[in-house]
Amino acid sequence: MSDASLWAALADPHRRAIVALLLERPRAVGEIVEACGLSQPGTSKHLRVLRDAGLVRVRQDAQRRVYALDPAPIAALDAWLAPYRKLWNESLDALGRRLDGDPDRVAGEPSDHPEEPFPHDRRQPNGEAPAPKEPAPKEPAPKEPSPKD
Repeated sequence: MSDASLWAALADPHRRAIVALLLERPRAVGEIVEACGLSQPGTSKHLRVLRDAGLVRVRQDAQRRVYALDPAPIAALDAWLAPYRKLWNESLDALGRRLDGDPDRVAGEPSDHPEEPFPHDRRQPNGEAPAPKEPAPKEPAPKEPSPKD
């Protein structure tokens, strides 16, 4: 199982749907076919790709083949994604602080400076929104010449 084969296996939306289905519980091929709305041969091909990538395990139960997720490759993907998840969470935290009006504050620390409006915030210093601008007066429409002129 390589990282490339894991990502390639998960690149297909039908295979991702099968993985999501197996996340709930192990299922027989017939259940997967019915839930996904694919043909039996098509479903079997997707299951083979998932099995070859190491994402699913199969066991024989009498006449049925029952598929289940293998947690090890999912854990490997999760470990690979961890630094990106951290970056994303830090970015969202920074955005939250900025939206709260204190872009320099470190999470959990009290603020040392008063909230200041952002340059794009057109509120007045007292916090009130500026009065709406009066619309420009309309010029009277030109008078059409009368036929007698």
